[in-house]
Amino acid sequence: MKRYIPYLKGILLIGFIVFLYSFSSKRHERKKIELGEIKFENGDNMFLTYPMVNKLLIQNPGGLNSQPKEELFLNKLEKNLFSNQMVENADVFLSVDRKLGAIIKQKTPIARVNQGEYSYYIDDKGKPMPLSSNYSARVPIVEGVKNENITAELYALVSFIDKDEFLKKQIVGIVQKEGNRFDLKTRIGNLVVTLGTIDKLAYKTSKLKVFFQKAIKDNTLKNYSKINLVYSNQVVCTKK
Repeated sequence: MKRYIPYLKGILLIGFIVFLYSFSSKRHERKKIELGEIKFENGDNMFLTYPMVNKLLIQNPGGLNSQPKEELFLNKLEKNLFSNQMVENADVFLSVDRKLGAIIKQKTPIARVNQGEYSYYIDDKGKPMPLSSNYSARVPIVEGVKNENITAELYALVSFIDKDEFLKKQIVGIVQKEGNRFDLKTRIGNLVVTLGTIDKLAYKTSKLKVFFQKAIKDNTLKNYSKINLVYSNQVVCTKK
């Protein structure tokens, strides 16, 4: 009989471990889910506020606190976040202590389109993006667009400006004209720059940079109202 005692102890120990695990699991399942930390990529939450995100996360039938882990559809909650047009990417997760968290990446506006009383952003993927009541992005204002028709040429132009440090600071307005031709408006001097098409865009804007450097150095920028970059090997200026 004595030789069976170690086996009995082993069986009892295993049973006790199973009981503790089952008890712990049941207790864990009954523990209420709480809203945890919300993180914005790059620390940037200009367009979305934390209360706005929390509201999207709790849009779950029965509420968060009534949902055990296995019944909590994280994909459903991510879809709730994606329903906001400011969200580019979202990752919702549940921590071991049953706190619901999210990592959110907001869309990045690179231009603002004004169509009469209707305005919206163009994001860095070339898609329309609504304005926000929380923050107004400092981006070039585009005029001349019709019916939200963001052409490939317009997207290429605003993307080029957004990636160029000089142009991003100096170009405050873009006017889209017939035949996908464009005029630009500058911050310093309030000049109208005739760009034409986006063909040879890098070359044309390099001429603009050279002109600005010389005009600022000579203090003559105030003498001009228009700059034409259409012609090769020259910048044609119109005096005031």
